[in-house]
Amino acid sequence: MNKIPSFEKNHDTLQPGLHLSTRIAGVTTYDLRFKKPNAGNYISDKALHSIEHMLATILRNGAYQDKIIYFGPMGCRTGFYLLTIDLSYIDVLSMLREAFTKSLSLTEVPGAKREECGNYLDHDLASAQTECRAYLDILQNIPEDEILLEQQKENHD
Repeated sequence: MNKIPSFEKNHDTLQPGLHLSTRIAGVTTYDLRFKKPNAGNYISDKALHSIEHMLATILRNGAYQDKIIYFGPMGCRTGFYLLTIDLSYIDVLSMLREAFTKSLSLTEVPGAKREECGNYLDHDLASAQTECRAYLDILQNIPEDEILLEQQKENHD
């Protein structure tokens, strides 16, 4: 079997950040890497689940709601995937900075009631917001040369 694109990346060299992963059939996948892979520091299950609810809700209610295909967690618990259409890297970076800022003001996890969620007891707003705050700091401090590199990848797909 062929390796899927995410398994072709050397996870020992991946760093936290926002990375354009693939573009297939008009859908662009972004790797929202919160944690350095294989470093022993992972997002807790409850925080991961809560961030999924929080960001999926914020993004699907935002200015680019019709451009969001999917937002969900990586099984390795080091980040999330965001699938979009017709958005540039700069659009996504700006949208995510705004979304993660909004996540910090939430007073409850959206969709976390028993009738709304298949594992409604598996949420932790405080831990999720701690992870969101840390990732927002990463997003706000992406060096200009990394932004340019991601834009070059975008233009070569």
